[in-house]
Amino acid sequence: MYMYGLLVLILSITIKTSLAFEVTYVNLEKLNTPQQNKVKNWVAHGINSTFKTLGPLTQQTLPVILKPRYFAFEPVPWASVKRGIDDNIYDAIELHFHRYASEKALIYDWSLYHELSHLYHPLFAYKDFWLSEGLATYLQNIVMLENGIINHNEFKARLKAGLKRGQQQTNRIKGPLNQVANNMWALGAQQRVYWSGVAFFIHAQLELKKHTGKYKTIADVIQQYQQCCKRSTHSAKQFLAQLDKLSKSAVFSTLYHQYSYRMDFPNISTKQLNQLLF
Repeated sequence: MYMYGLLVLILSITIKTSLAFEVTYVNLEKLNTPQQNKVKNWVAHGINSTFKTLGPLTQQTLPVILKPRYFAFEPVPWASVKRGIDDNIYDAIELHFHRYASEKALIYDWSLYHELSHLYHPLFAYKDFWLSEGLATYLQNIVMLENGIINHNEFKARLKAGLKRGQQQTNRIKGPLNQVANNMWALGAQQRVYWSGVAFFIHAQLELKKHTGKYKTIADVIQQYQQCCKRSTHSAKQFLAQLDKLSKSAVFSTLYHQYSYRMDFPNISTKQLNQLLF
């Protein structure tokens, strides 16, 4: 999930991770010292894991807006990205979390990896939210897998369960994917939107493995895009055109035209999921 708006940072505290990347915390002073250390360890772990898989962000500072809760049914009930209004303002993440959750539970939660993954692509129009949410959902699982937070069986189980939810919701919520994405919140169509996007990147990953280009994984292409080509003004189509250029293929643009208007849910087999990992 992500939101768009101007950041005003008050009472911020700056911390440096092991990768010499500044994290500017907002509301850290609302926590006691053990809770502060727990949160800083959680965020540093999330950043280090994401950077290991996707490479470092080009922005040098990451504002993290903390919204600790006294009561919650899960470690991180809500998180989002706050987009800057131009290239001179950093994107930030906002984390609503249970202040009494353990460090282990926070690290195992997917939300931070999801929001950090959003920072590797620009803000897209509502009709293309299936693409941005699909990418972040796909990458969160890749990051968690490659950093030992989940294992191969958990990785496949999470993807299978999510794709099943997407299929079930597609049976109830009709219409072209881009129109459904444009009205995602009003329709309550998050499962169809998010997991159609995941299916897009699964298909793209499988196609990339067939090509002779330098980059064989979505993570590799996204890492290179972040370093060479990212622009906050890129539309979804421009973003995908850059990924095609980097991968020396037409995989992304071709799949976009197939997915954007599709009425059904993509079919992803167990065999295809297994092929992602080898």
